[in-house]
Amino acid sequence: MDNNKEQTSDIRLAVLIDADNISHHNIQGMMEELARYGNATIKRIYGDWTRPNLGGWKNLLLDYAITPVQQFGYTTGKNATDSAMIIDAMDILYSERADAFCLVSSDSDFTRLATRLREAGMTVYGIGEQKTPNSFIAACDRFIYLEILEEPAHEDDLSTPQEQKQTRHPSGSNKKKTIRKIGNEVVKLITSTIRDVEDENGWAYLGEVGSLLLKKQPSFDSRNYGFEKLTPMIKSIGLFEIDVREGAHSSSKHIYIRIKANH
Repeated sequence: MDNNKEQTSDIRLAVLIDADNISHHNIQGMMEELARYGNATIKRIYGDWTRPNLGGWKNLLLDYAITPVQQFGYTTGKNATDSAMIIDAMDILYSERADAFCLVSSDSDFTRLATRLREAGMTVYGIGEQKTPNSFIAACDRFIYLEILEEPAHEDDLSTPQEQKQTRHPSGSNKKKTIRKIGNEVVKLITSTIRDVEDENGWAYLGEVGSLLLKKQPSFDSRNYGFEKLTPMIKSIGLFEIDVREGAHSSSKHIYIRIKANH
């Protein structure tokens, strides 16, 4: 058994979803993504369930064992869901029933909540759309864009599974939807991060580079640029050398990268 998987399964994750602000279409990909970070022992979703626009969520709650929390909108134009989520988050924090939190929303109103949870020593994951304000993104340890998560087929999609596969991956590759291009800013970010952790010969351990990239930019994810992993993304840029070294055990390998000469 992989030790990392065992450690992940021991992490109790509290997932709080803002139904008024997030579409139900990405629920499958979202829950699969969260399984990478811990065991979602608390799953709650907040909204005014008397409103018809949340009908799509209602059909999925039992399938994913998510507890709906009713919050009436008492005042027009005001989102009462925010207050309910914040109160519950603090109750969960003080009850010590979670090791990490996932806040699913594109609303900047949760910026202070994310900051407060991190101040208390909690790891905070954020999930939301690209429109999410940077203030909320920066307040999280890691932020994942909903657009990169695989969507299940919609009920009105009559194409066959093979046709759906061809539509998603027309080239036969494993690349997912690209939502951003690798521009000069991204290259500069990677280059400066390598320099931050490189040894005397210029080599940097890719694991350290990836961790520091997330600290600098919580929304950094190779999947935003169409790559499942950081290594193929680095290779595609063409400005870095890659060295695969044998680990202490023959089955393990460690990847190191270095900035090419004249760059």
